[in-house]
Amino acid sequence: MAIVRLVRHGRATAGWDTDPDPGLDEVGLAQAQAVAEELRLAEAAVVLTSPMRRCRETSAFYAEPLGVDVIVDTSVSEIPAPLDVEMAGRADWLRHVMLGKWSELGDRYVAYRDAVVDRIRLCDQDTIIFSHFVAINTVIGAALRDDRLVIRRLDNCSVTTMEVIDGEISLVEGGSEAETLVR
Repeated sequence: MAIVRLVRHGRATAGWDTDPDPGLDEVGLAQAQAVAEELRLAEAAVVLTSPMRRCRETSAFYAEPLGVDVIVDTSVSEIPAPLDVEMAGRADWLRHVMLGKWSELGDRYVAYRDAVVDRIRLCDQDTIIFSHFVAINTVIGAALRDDRLVIRRLDNCSVTTMEVIDGEISLVEGGSEAETLVR
């Protein structure tokens, strides 16, 4: 059995439609510091992060003071933007698809969902993963057998706790929620 804590990154400096890889703003840095303090009580054998800057910066607040190595793992990264949508249209696209289901999005996005879930199923030690709104919702959806993209309105730096037993994922506790602004 493994306890997997999925941490949504802190608030970013820019929106999805203006910067492909923003870091954390001042609020996001404070959120990252606060969640790092909360997580210090949780011992994790493995710490993973999305390669996206906002997740790496959030994870650093936890890992650096403890001298913990963080593994960058692309399988827990952000949902990929569509290839045919320009930067300025990405936020509108995301707002639209967040209302729907994975099965409506086609093979590329089902493969993304499956890669996220498969990575979590492989966790056999207590793990902390710094990831994204949609990716964490993907794992919650797998645990609840719910095909919607959005199950919970996860706040920045919320911690969602899952249990993995023999590759089966179950939701232990959902992270704190807030209205999420897709920008």
